[in-house]
Amino acid sequence: MNFETLALIMVLGLAGPLLAWRRAWRLPVVLGELAAGIVFGATGFGILDTDDPTFTFLADIGFAVVMFVAGTHVPMRDHGLRSALGVGAARAAGVGVLAAVAGHAVAAAFGIGHGALYAVLIASSSAALVLPVLDAQRLTGKPVLELTAQVAIADAACVVALPLVIDPGNAGRAAVGAVTVCGAALVLFAVLRYLEDSGTRRRLHKVSQDRQYALELRVSLALLFALCALATRTHVSIMLAGFAFGLAVSAIGEPRRVARQLFAIGDGFLTPLFFVWLGARLNLREFGEHPELITLGLVLGATALLTHMVMRLSGQPLVFGTLAAAQIGVPVAAVTVGSQLGVLAPGEASAMMLGALVTVGATALAAARAGRKSSGGTGTDRTIGANRKF
Repeated sequence: MNFETLALIMVLGLAGPLLAWRRAWRLPVVLGELAAGIVFGATGFGILDTDDPTFTFLADIGFAVVMFVAGTHVPMRDHGLRSALGVGAARAAGVGVLAAVAGHAVAAAFGIGHGALYAVLIASSSAALVLPVLDAQRLTGKPVLELTAQVAIADAACVVALPLVIDPGNAGRAAVGAVTVCGAALVLFAVLRYLEDSGTRRRLHKVSQDRQYALELRVSLALLFALCALATRTHVSIMLAGFAFGLAVSAIGEPRRVARQLFAIGDGFLTPLFFVWLGARLNLREFGEHPELITLGLVLGATALLTHMVMRLSGQPLVFGTLAAAQIGVPVAAVTVGSQLGVLAPGEASAMMLGALVTVGATALAAARAGRKSSGGTGTDRTIGANRKF
């Protein structure tokens, strides 16, 4: 990789904000970045080489940051969720049971032995996509709390389950690695909790702010990369490391200054680079050789929507069931990890992303409907920034 390529990637990353410019569409920025990568990658002009080691390593860093930010979007400190945890957990579990059946049925229908993987994809939700929609529309009440709890539980559970199902032959090793990484994240949480309660973090924050040291950001990135190093050593995807650390930070409370700094380095550089890389890696030409995979993608997306909408039987509003089906983070992680491990069939990665986009489109329509029913405004700058993630 050289500076010319890096400049091109940054320019292509601008396609994300351009596509999401109209707030009424409620499209995540990631869609434009993926599309730009597809045009200039393996599917299109072939200018971007995703096998370049520097490009790949920067994309891995971006992936870790993406999953870290996704973890911080899970509202671990929201005390209002406690009253809704029971219903939210029950609905997430109900969707999980239905998804297990549906995932294996879809895999059998298409002759692909990834039933467990499809089940995780179908059951997944995206807190980083759904929560900003709820915030932007200023929706409140018990059904919203129940939806928030359901999405948060499903998001966390599917991220943990994904490494175990994507490569069943090494599930035991992945389980040991997952326990190790999660244990390390718990240790980091305990240490950070002590620093917060003892006032050490606030004293460091004051010095850092006065002298422009950005100490908290430096420490956060150091811990994130250390956890990623542990994940790679224990043969677990950095996806879990980033998400687990994000949950730990969310449980303590991410300082606003760190959030702004991370937004700058993440959304300004690493995140668009990762999604452009991911789009460039997808080869939609394989759909021409395997047209049935287009149907697979549409079926995965439709099945995810129907599985979540069944929760209407439990009293959940249909529009909230549609919002709960929103998925980007887990499919992106599945495509990234699956491609790295070489366990996906030709075109299967593109099919999974197509399924995710089906749910995103439905989410945009559901958000528009929820917006018309609410008296809320368009939200804050923080909400707009958060809308770019999964």
